Amino acid sequence: MANTSATPGQRGHLLTDWHPEEQEFWHTRGHAIATRNLWISIPALLLAFCVWMVWSVVVAKMPAIGFDYTVGQRFWLAALPGLSGATLRIFYSFMIPIFGGRLWTTLSTASLLLPAIGIGIAVQNPHTSYTTFLILALLCGFGGGNFASSMANIAFFYPKKTKGNALALNAGLGNLGVSVMQFVVPLVITMGVFGSLGGAPQALKDGSQLWIQNAGYIWVPFIVVATLAAWFGMNDISDAKASLGDQTIILKRRHNWIMAFLYTGTFGSFIGYSAGFPLLMKTQFPGVDVLAYAFLGPLVGALSRAATGWVSDRFGGGRVTFWTFLGMILAVLGVLYFLPLGGSAGNFWGFFACFMALFFLTGVGNASTFQMIPTILRQEVPRLMPDLDEAATLKQAERESAAIIAFTSAIAAYGAFFIPKAYGTSIALTGGPAAALWSFAVFYALCAVVTWVFYSRKNAPVPC
Repeated sequence: MANTSATPGQRGHLLTDWHPEEQEFWHTRGHAIATRNLWISIPALLLAFCVWMVWSVVVAKMPAIGFDYTVGQRFWLAALPGLSGATLRIFYSFMIPIFGGRLWTTLSTASLLLPAIGIGIAVQNPHTSYTTFLILALLCGFGGGNFASSMANIAFFYPKKTKGNALALNAGLGNLGVSVMQFVVPLVITMGVFGSLGGAPQALKDGSQLWIQNAGYIWVPFIVVATLAAWFGMNDISDAKASLGDQTIILKRRHNWIMAFLYTGTFGSFIGYSAGFPLLMKTQFPGVDVLAYAFLGPLVGALSRAATGWVSDRFGGGRVTFWTFLGMILAVLGVLYFLPLGGSAGNFWGFFACFMALFFLTGVGNASTFQMIPTILRQEVPRLMPDLDEAATLKQAERESAAIIAFTSAIAAYGAFFIPKAYGTSIALTGGPAAALWSFAVFYALCAVVTWVFYSRKNAPVPC
């Protein structure tokens, strides 16, 4: 017997007729379906970021429970999730058209259980080796990989006029997971949240106790709920199906690589600063309770991304991106000014304020660069593939946009490795992080020039 559908254009969880650019379809049916998928995707992505960045807090507490590793070793633990997460994103970039958004979101969310439970077990054993912790740090990269597939999936659901805002919400509120984690973990490790099921606390020298295992365990029940929500509540889009070969055409697109470079300057900075911020503050201002403030940076960056997507939709992503990079240069110079350099004690609040500005600007730039990609492809595909009719051109542009959004996020995620590692190397070679920060400022200057040349100047090759 042939399968029938209770809803026109839909077979089970598969959407067989999906035309978000058609106004009547969007208002009568499409908007509600897209919104449901978005609001299931957001908490799943938030949890992915919680797990991905959990080492940024755990490393600050490891010496207190007997794992007295060097500063360099701890920076490695903070950096490795970025390395594995970015590498996984390259593969995750192509998964949605192959497996479908519903199945892949379910599987990728469930995979977060491995590092979450693993960390909870490992920190309770004082004999756990450094190698084991390195492996667990690499497994946290599952959380980093999820971003690429999540963004590619949501890109298929929305029309051009609201795509920038939808992607900003998915990414911005998903990025909020870093701040949520940096706020929640310092609280839950001070109490026996799970009772005897969570294991015994670790006794500190001052007589107090910590439950470091809760840094991993606290996410487990939420991951389970998010996994079930993805499986029972999300949809696949039949038009989004494509083979790996169909998608790898983006590797031949020049603007794919240019946007990967620019997104490294925005998102790569956001996630790299998030990973290294607690430990950087701890090394530069040891008298400050850094975990009381560390969550504010990622919070500001995530909220600014979610709240400013409309700015790029209105004024143009290229223009917003250009001015964002100029602002980031000034913010880095401010951080350098307030660092404890040359024998001075520095100024924590000046340092902190400049970093908050930096986080805010990364969020704005994250939204603006992603808004640019569909705009660029809608201009480039007709030029590169003139034989396609209007409908086929639009479909090809949407498919390539989703793949490029995912791929650029993969390249940019290496910032989560390089920024903490740059701090550690700079401190080891020069005694402070200034050299790393100067290199970041130079990089932002290059990003501003590239943005101006290709996208934001008058008569730019691809104005956006």
